[in-house]
Order: sequence, then structure tokens, then C-alpha cells
Amino acid sequence: MSPLDLLDLGLIGLRTRPARAALSALGIAIGIATMIVVTGIPASSQAALVAKLSALGTNTLQAMALPDLDPPAPLPESAVEMVRRIGPVTAASAVANTHAAVRRNDRLDPGDSSGLTVLAARRDLLATINARVRAGRWLTPATERFPTVVLGSVAASRLGVTDLSRRTQIMIGDREFTVAGILATTPLTPDIDRSVLVGWPAAKSELGFDGHPTVLYVQADEAQIEAVRGVLAETISPERPGAVMVTRPSDALAAKRATESSFSVLFLALAGVALVVGGIGVANTMVVSVLERRSEIGLRRALGATRGQIRGQFLTESVVLATAGGLIGTALGVLATVGYARWQGWPVVLPAQSAALGVGGAIVIGVLAGVYPCVRAARPGSRPAAGPRLTS
Repeated sequence: MSPLDLLDLGLIGLRTRPARAALSALGIAIGIATMIVVTGIPASSQAALVAKLSALGTNTLQAMALPDLDPPAPLPESAVEMVRRIGPVTAASAVANTHAAVRRNDRLDPGDSSGLTVLAARRDLLATINARVRAGRWLTPATERFPTVVLGSVAASRLGVTDLSRRTQIMIGDREFTVAGILATTPLTPDIDRSVLVGWPAAKSELGFDGHPTVLYVQADEAQIEAVRGVLAETISPERPGAVMVTRPSDALAAKRATESSFSVLFLALAGVALVVGGIGVANTMVVSVLERRSEIGLRRALGATRGQIRGQFLTESVVLATAGGLIGTALGVLATVGYARWQGWPVVLPAQSAALGVGGAIVIGVLAGVYPCVRAARPGSRPAAGPRLTS
């Protein structure tokens, strides 16, 4: 028989007993759907958690000169450019303390700076520390050369600057600076929140800044963050690497790696149990089908059907039944995973291997569940008993 003939023959039992076939396929579908859901939903939740942990600076390092050294060892002016030559480094920037005092206007005490720090900032600082502007704009190639500032969130509050709809100025030393923008809160770098940021060139020309950075912010390939930390001090200051202090990777990095290495073994075990139960249901359906159709089997044998054809019929029926359940289960599992992830606001993650294993596992279950029934159907004892012999 051709494969199409064999498939048509295998569908006879399913068409004649649709309710039983549907219930058996449902058992497989539940198992496959469970497997996809218990891998897809934790994977989506994990992706959301990893994204939150990444936002905590798992790929960020800071380097600064050790205080109270004798003689002092400021970071070199070319520190940022040297750090960028490290292969895994993806971004680097710096700020520097100008030691200038800031006040709201010239009527206030020049010594009262409200606990704020005036920092010279490079134009690429914003992207390196994952900060964003809440109001106004960040320093541009033009404004960084003029008396213009951007305020951290706490600095803006202490200086009473909340509205930039009209020109606003503050005093740094004895010079007026125009406020160009206000930053949103920066959880990774709380010192920036309490700072008044002046363009690097303007700090040199207006505040007497010497060009030596105080703190370097470095972003690197997360997998290489420890290696970057190991060479950062020597790269910044080859002559005196011991004078450079480098922060250790964020504790969030360890949490992120622990999250990525965890796996829902318990859920997978439950999905496996569901698949086994579904396979037993298919096997039971096929055995009962063989017992109920002994007369049909005997008639086909009497008409010349071989044992191989009988085995092929019932094995095809078992595989089709399990495959249908697998396809339905895969569709249900995908829909449930997508719906739940969207409801929770998570990124949708559907492990491709789960869908492939769902359909492939259903086919394997169908083969295994159909082996014994098809062998039993092909036994000689499956023929109908012979009637009484007529004698003359």
C-alpha cells in the first residue's frame, strides 16, 4: 500500500470513534501544552528579571584615584582614551570635581553650596551611566564650551529649579551659568543626582579646571567584566596602578548569573508526568480498539491483508492520534504563554526546543503507544473464530 492508502486506512478507527479519539488526543495535548507553558512562562519571567538586573549596572565599573596619597596621584588627562582601547570596553566617560561652590543667586552666602558638587562632565557621560534628561536638554558640542549647566535631580530640587520654560541662571563662584537641563534620578550613580554638571571645555575656561578626571565610568562586555577590572588600573596609570581604586562588579551581576543558571526542573518533571499519562491513554485506546475490531481484522486477513499491513494500520492510527494531540497542545501552550507574558508585561520568550520537542515527543509517544496494539492486532489469534463445519 502507498503511504496515502495507509494513512487513509489508519484514520478509519479515528473517524468511527471520534469521541474516544478526541479524549485520547486531549491527554497528549495537555501534556505538550504543560511542557511549553512551564518552560515558556519561566523563560519570559527570567528575561524580565534579567533586564531589570541589567539596568542595575551589571556591566559597569568605576575607577578613581585613591584619596590621601602622598604625593597625590591624579588620574591622567588621557585616562578615558586609554581605557577605550581595552577590547571588551564598550563605553567610557568621566567627571571631575572642580571644587567650585554653587548657589542659586548672588545674594546668598558664597560659602553655602547646599551640599552640592560642581563637576566637569564629558559629553558622552549620559549614555555611559544610562541616565536620561527629565527636562531641557543635555550638553551639546556648542553648549559644553559656554557657561551652561545640567542639574542632577537632587541639585535641581535644592536650588529650587523646577521649570525651564524661561531662562534660568545659577551662580558658580562669581560667574552666572545658564541651566540647560535637569536629569532624572540616576540609581546607578547617586553622586550625579547631587551634582551640577558643567561642560569639560567650559570648566577649563571658566572655573580653572586642570583637566584631570576624578571618576571614570566604564561599560564593558558583561562576560568579560572581571577581566576588564583586572587590567583597568594598569591601563589608567601604568606608572602607579596601586594609586587607582576600581570598584568591584555589582552584586546584581552575581544575582543575574544565578538567575540565568536556574532551571525549572520540577515543572519539567510535572510536564513529563503529564506526557506519560497521555501516552498511556493513547496505548489504552489502541488496545481497546484492537479488541473491539477483531472481526474487522480477521476479515481483512481473510481477504489477503498481510500482518505487516495490519501492523501498519494500527501504528499509523496511534501516530496520527498522538501527533494531532501534539499539534493542538503546542498551539495551546504557545497561546497560553504569550497571553500570560503580555498580561504580566514581560518579554515573550518561547524556547524553540520546547515546541520542537512537543511535536517530536508526541510522535515518539504515538509510536511507543502503538507498538503493542499493532503487534497484537497482527497475531493469528486476532482472526474471528471459525464457525461449525457442515458435514453431509
